[in-house]
Amino acid sequence: MNASPGTSDASARRSPRAADRSPSAAASTADDTPDPQQRSVTTWDGFQAFATTPVAAPPPPGAPRRSLEERLAYHSRFVTVRTPAIDALAKNVRTLMVLGRHQAVTARPSLIVTGPAGAGKTTALLQVGRACHLAHTRRHGPAATAGQAPVAYVLVPPAASAKTLAIEFARYLGTPVTAGMSQAQITGAVCHTYTAARVQLVMIDEIHRLNPRTTTGAQSADLIKDLTERIGATFVYAGIDVTTTPLFTGVRGAQLAGRASLIDCAAFPARLGDEEPFRDLITAMESALDLRHHQPGTLPRLAPYLHERTAGRIGSLARLIRQAAITALLDGTERITKTTLAAIRLDHLAEQHYQPRARPRSRNTNTP
Repeated sequence: MNASPGTSDASARRSPRAADRSPSAAASTADDTPDPQQRSVTTWDGFQAFATTPVAAPPPPGAPRRSLEERLAYHSRFVTVRTPAIDALAKNVRTLMVLGRHQAVTARPSLIVTGPAGAGKTTALLQVGRACHLAHTRRHGPAATAGQAPVAYVLVPPAASAKTLAIEFARYLGTPVTAGMSQAQITGAVCHTYTAARVQLVMIDEIHRLNPRTTTGAQSADLIKDLTERIGATFVYAGIDVTTTPLFTGVRGAQLAGRASLIDCAAFPARLGDEEPFRDLITAMESALDLRHHQPGTLPRLAPYLHERTAGRIGSLARLIRQAAITALLDGTERITKTTLAAIRLDHLAEQHYQPRARPRSRNTNTP
């Protein structure tokens, strides 16, 4: 039997932490060896590889030193820090999956993850999807879950029509689609395949690409509503600042807003009352570094500078620290300093936000 189910018959804030401290599998030392993490998660085979591949983790105390190539691969993947958004999403998904388990008449309650670009929405989605997949396998056993796909992850294509969006759903499970099939036929095949594969959680990313005020956008929104009523799964959506888009307005927007709870995946503030969530985030990332000469505490002391560089966005911060670690490995210094960080060009959004403070000009006392 083919392993792909599509072809088988059947916002409170607290200190973030590393998502998993268990030792990872040895990283590849060959440049041409494919990394399972790099396979597209928008197909079942790719998502399954992502979910079952051991997560990156720093070496445990007393472990043999890893080679340069192993550490380059490790910092390229790096750890996933467990953020408040991931915790909130995981808790709500578990609750809603139980809540909707025996709800067969109407669509189940859903969730929307919203926030600015680079705030960690997709990461939160994928980490919760991974946890759901692994929990399902542990609960029922590998033999019983063969041919099942408990989690689906679908990206909304740019300018998606209802038909192209339906094709994306079909592609995830490998549902056969021919050129002559109508949207209704594709949708019917998708619903049949997802039900047969016992999909329990459907994650739809880039939902902000849908505009119900346009004809194609309205049809795509109607398709999603149809799928929520025909597939017995919990739906979770993620998108950029969703509450400010037409998705939440008008008749179709009201249908979505009336069924979905909101999780705000905002940028990290420098301070929140007596807490410093951004500094805590930096501390968690620094503790996961595998650099032989790095001085612990260096990065938390640079928290104000790092917040200016990244605007508190976890995506920009993770890229900056990962890139700095790889630079430190390649140049042999094996430490991250402010000079290392300042030499790195970040994503355009972060660079646009960052305005270095000009040093005050020294006064010349010799000038009359």
